[in-house]
Amino acid sequence: MTNEQITLFLLMAGVLGFLLWGKWRYDLVAFSALMLGLILGVIPIDQAFSGFGHPAVIIIALALILSRALSQSGAIKFLTSRFIKAGRSLPLHIASMGFLGAILSAFMNNIAALALLMPVDMQAANKTKRSPALSLMPLSFATILGGMVTLIGTPPNIIISQFRETALGEPYGMFDFTFVGLGTALAGLAYVALIGWRLVPGDRSKHNALNELRNLEGYIAEIGVSEKSIAIGKTVRDLSNLAEEDDVLILGLVRQGKRLPGRALREEVRKGDLLVLQAGPKSIESFATSLKLSYSRSKKHTRSLSGTLSMVETAVPLESRITGRSAFDIRLLYRHGIMLLGISREGKPFRERVRELTIQPGDVLLLMGDEEQIDDVINWLGVMPLAPRDFQVTQYHKDWLAISLFAVAITLASFGFIYLPIALGACVVLYLLLKVISLSQAYESIHVPVLVLLASLIPIGAALEKSGGTALIAETIVDVTQGWPIVAILALLMIVTMTLSDVLNNVATVLIAAPVAVDLAEKLQVNPDAMLMGVAVSASCAFLTPIGHKNNTLIMGPGGYQFGDYWRMGLPLEILIITVSIPLIMIFWL
Repeated sequence: MTNEQITLFLLMAGVLGFLLWGKWRYDLVAFSALMLGLILGVIPIDQAFSGFGHPAVIIIALALILSRALSQSGAIKFLTSRFIKAGRSLPLHIASMGFLGAILSAFMNNIAALALLMPVDMQAANKTKRSPALSLMPLSFATILGGMVTLIGTPPNIIISQFRETALGEPYGMFDFTFVGLGTALAGLAYVALIGWRLVPGDRSKHNALNELRNLEGYIAEIGVSEKSIAIGKTVRDLSNLAEEDDVLILGLVRQGKRLPGRALREEVRKGDLLVLQAGPKSIESFATSLKLSYSRSKKHTRSLSGTLSMVETAVPLESRITGRSAFDIRLLYRHGIMLLGISREGKPFRERVRELTIQPGDVLLLMGDEEQIDDVINWLGVMPLAPRDFQVTQYHKDWLAISLFAVAITLASFGFIYLPIALGACVVLYLLLKVISLSQAYESIHVPVLVLLASLIPIGAALEKSGGTALIAETIVDVTQGWPIVAILALLMIVTMTLSDVLNNVATVLIAAPVAVDLAEKLQVNPDAMLMGVAVSASCAFLTPIGHKNNTLIMGPGGYQFGDYWRMGLPLEILIITVSIPLIMIFWL
């Protein structure tokens, strides 16, 4: 092993270690590793930023824009309204939601597909008075499975395709993944609909995290303003500033039995008024004592919050602006007028000092604010509403136009008439010109951290391959598995790749595994497509943990799941996928 190989192996091991640690964001880890590799001289200077112009990065960026445009056009709501029916049994509901989610994920970003269908699924759970925990995990798994069916369904497929072009001279076509991906996805969908949901822990199925979060009893209170109160003559805004010290939120003002509009920030407090407060019991008591208010708990105005104010539950994705920060850090209330009332994490509601609590991916936030403002702030935060909302203007009259243009672009690329990035790019341009999506929305839809991760790891992976590092890994596998049948070696490659994908970002996993797969195929003298397809399937399948795939993270709070819940449904699914996909790979690609 050369010094260059040792350095690159240590660099890649450091990347994997920091990604697994999770304290630093993955794009920062990857870019730092790229810079370190350049400083150490193991990555050529002329290849430093080659990843940012790589076709895989461009295709993923364009696919994200097209996903946003399709949802913006109203096409997805059109399909959902006709495909999802109320009153179905739970297995049939999971099957129909999962099938639709898989179809959408085959042609659009699977995170976007889940974000569109999750509010529908939770609405169905509320109507049937069951816990959303029974259906959210199957829905998440279904959208992940659907991504395996086409080239643009998931980033690993795009990366595998572009790597094949570099290594073997030609990329995969749009539906080359379908031969294996479709059969595997159908088997997985049947499993989650018939068996998987029954493996959700019993405690989760008895609770509804959102209903428990919305239960305001015990932390909404009315405080009377007596004649001796020092609050008299002050505005509600003045009191709000004082209330921050006691971790109290003033939700509004009641005068003569009627609630004043909004939060009544400019109103002067009078004798006999009632201040509507949100806080823990100790905070309310401290605030009432300091202002000489008369404390009396009441539930009378908990329902009146839906007047000019609106309450919304939202899920926090990894890329949200508030991830890793608190509501106080971003001054959510005082800059944007939006109040954080509560947080649900792994099914446990937090109601005290929530504005100082650091937000984690998968948390559910209960936000409240002016109806006309809260939707804009939701969009600014990058959080996902858990109830159907039209906070963006949906172009319903352009749904078929959006679908038609997208279908034409996919067809032309599939038959080789136009290079895929050009076809997708032209479709984006037409969407912009026809105002299916605005330019600002197009830029907002691009998840820059994912692109930075990919663009940073591409030069590192290329350097490792050029140095002979991946060939060395392949040679080690051949030596260890000497005398094994090809099927067993393929299964081993898939198990290792799938295990890495369960704890690491799937982009990082496939960039490591793809070169090893080609080198392994060369040493075994078999079709490299068989090994690449094995990597494509297994890199997409992260079902054991909430950190392996963003969809699993996103459902953690709304479903009230805990870290150890995923393997119960996920482990049998991963075994099923290996069992089904290997014969398909052998038939179509070996």
